[in-house]
Amino acid sequence: MTEAKADAISETEKPGFDRRLLPPMMLGSVLNPINSTIISVALVPIGTALGAPASQTAWLVSALYLATSLGQPVVGRLIDLFGPRRLFLISTSLVGVAGVVGALAPNLGVLIVARVLLGFGTCAGYPAAMALLRSEARRTGHDSPGGVLTALAVTNQTIAVVGPLLGGLLIAVGGWRATFALNVPLAVLAVLLGLWRLPRSAPGTDESGPAAARLDLPGMALFAATLTSLLLFLMNLHLRDGYLLLIAVAAGTAFALRELRAAAPFIDLRVLGGNTPLIATYGRALVAYVVSYAFLYGFSQWTEEGYGLSPFHAGLAQIPMFLMAIGVSIVSGRRKGVRGKLLLGAAGQIVACLLILTLSGKSPFWMLPLVALLFGVPQGLNNLALQNSVYFQADPDRIASSAGLLRTFAYIGSMVASSATAASFGRHADTAGIHHLAWVMLGAGALYLLLTVFDRTLGRATAADAQTAK
Repeated sequence: MTEAKADAISETEKPGFDRRLLPPMMLGSVLNPINSTIISVALVPIGTALGAPASQTAWLVSALYLATSLGQPVVGRLIDLFGPRRLFLISTSLVGVAGVVGALAPNLGVLIVARVLLGFGTCAGYPAAMALLRSEARRTGHDSPGGVLTALAVTNQTIAVVGPLLGGLLIAVGGWRATFALNVPLAVLAVLLGLWRLPRSAPGTDESGPAAARLDLPGMALFAATLTSLLLFLMNLHLRDGYLLLIAVAAGTAFALRELRAAAPFIDLRVLGGNTPLIATYGRALVAYVVSYAFLYGFSQWTEEGYGLSPFHAGLAQIPMFLMAIGVSIVSGRRKGVRGKLLLGAAGQIVACLLILTLSGKSPFWMLPLVALLFGVPQGLNNLALQNSVYFQADPDRIASSAGLLRTFAYIGSMVASSATAASFGRHADTAGIHHLAWVMLGAGALYLLLTVFDRTLGRATAADAQTAK
């Protein structure tokens, strides 16, 4: 028997990916994006019902991402140590609680609390999915779960298609409160699937000793202080809030000193500092999501207030973006390289932003889905390329926390986008405001292109890390 035939037989004898894990993985990972997209068409009705301007309803966006950006790496680290099952069940249960609070909220303040609960509740889904992918890769011996990674990305894009349309339908039938109540049945289903399908224990193996002894609680607290003060500053950029930036710098310095000295750090800065490809990926995620979320929220508000569409029709106008993103993800998911995806995604962002600058309240309706269609190209390419990059670039024993950090950088970008949207629109989402926002998006898109063009690690990172995973 030749060596090639022996290798082929050995490969066919390897166990396959456990497909029973896919339903809880996918449902858990989409709880966050479905709430993101639904709220995009609910902001104006909520503001009208509660008497709040766009600058205040923007907190409904910021609150969720503040909580999630803080919670994702923390929960991810807990998943690395204790396995995904218990963290998945706790977090998804909190989603149901948040749904009840939001549906019964008497004012904007309570509604913001509900969004914070939703942020923490959706923390476990994505890190748990990445941890399960890595553990299945170890168990099966397969080098790359590319098809599953693509399926995960396409599922998120599909939910993003449904989100604005579903939000518009829910608002038309039951008012904006129905968009929060939706989380209750979703949470119940997620918990049941988690109880039924997720393995009972999958502890991490990155350090020795009991998992509880490896918890870096001081590091987590300093990380929380750093990130919270930074994001609160970014939400409302003003000199009077400069003290928040000083707190972020002080807490960040203390965090770095702590992590460099800790035996089992929350975030291993020594390893992360030497992983240039992963750091570059985090930087690209930040600026990519500035563009993505500024469009998601800013464009939706403008189509309703500046162009005059109903929430339902505003949701319909965004469907071409998500349909294009799904198609792009499916086609490009078959290719392992990421550089071409990132470059094409960068070009798509820039072209779409330039087209927004030509829009006005009198533009023909067909231009709105055209803009959305163009944004679908970077939406599909960037999400998939960033997700795949982290999977291959991160330390396998810290894959959940590394995936959480990817979302943290993405949410920092969303905070910048939310702040830029509020500053651009003020009390009314008019055409001048969407043009101002488009210039901000264009600047972020140009930076994304530069970070990709000058990153020399992209050509070899995926191949090298794939070899390491074998």
